[in-house]
Amino acid sequence: MHTIGRVKRVKETKWDFQPEGFNNNIRWQAGHIFVTMEKFVQQSFPSYEPVHPEWMVLFDDGSSPALWEGAVPTGEELLAILREQLKWIIPFLEGKLDEKMAEPLVIGDDIMTIDTVEGIVQFLAWHEGTHAGAIDALNKLT
Repeated sequence: MHTIGRVKRVKETKWDFQPEGFNNNIRWQAGHIFVTMEKFVQQSFPSYEPVHPEWMVLFDDGSSPALWEGAVPTGEELLAILREQLKWIIPFLEGKLDEKMAEPLVIGDDIMTIDTVEGIVQFLAWHEGTHAGAIDALNKLT
């Protein structure tokens, strides 16, 4: 996973720095990548049980580090879970790429609708790359 290489370079002291003009920080970016994959796999297959569903409120779209209360995963915890995630996601999705999602993903104001598991996997790869770039930028700014 490309993201792990980016995240491994981040010193723990930089995880929560949020430069002016940015809506979030490196901790949020890493957590967002994780919860988005969990959320969309469950959206594809309602039988899938997301790992750390309690993290959704911290890292889902529309969340913000400014609103965090209580315990937030450490950078080490997020790096470890990102390393492990593909070990359960890939076997779960194996042989299912041609299947229709239980609930299609509509992006924007109906700009695009993704209705197959293969489509959601492609979207997740693009999504991760976008946020890995943000992690890299935030790391350079700190």
